[in-house]
Amino acid sequence: MKNNLSQEFITHSIFRLEENPPRIEKCLNQLNEAEVWKKPNGSSNSVGNLILHLCGNITQYILSSLANTPDYRLRDLEFSTEGGFSKKELFEKIDQVIKDAVKVIEQCDETSLLKIRSVQGFEFSGTGIIIHVVEHLSYHTGQIAFWTKFLKNKDLGFYEGMDLNEKNLDSKI
Repeated sequence: MKNNLSQEFITHSIFRLEENPPRIEKCLNQLNEAEVWKKPNGSSNSVGNLILHLCGNITQYILSSLANTPDYRLRDLEFSTEGGFSKKELFEKIDQVIKDAVKVIEQCDETSLLKIRSVQGFEFSGTGIIIHVVEHLSYHTGQIAFWTKFLKNKDLGFYEGMDLNEKNLDSKI
């Protein structure tokens, strides 16, 4: 059974997860196939590597840990891969992993959110696992956006049509 706080947490976590695929797709649409695998420097990752890394992380944390499926992640391969996936294939991979993760999160109840699990050597509750995945996806989506902006020198329009200077209606000031 879900209480109001559990449902609120799940709803907003899913909202944050689902806002990232369109941003990643927008970036991929700006880049050519070679740029997807271009690295800013030897200490950084390509957009392709970041997408593979996100797929591995979300699979390990949500699909394996929360959904209790086998953990087949090969983390080092996420960073050493230098091609082999097109922009379309990369987007389909990340989009499907996020959709699968959302289905798992939707099924979480309070017991599942509080249960402690060991994942990647860390001990997290279901809530901690979801928070990690949301922030990790957002962090790397930001890196993908930054690298795309750097390569193309143009705004990506993530907030196009919105007035981000609007004041909070509930503010006391």
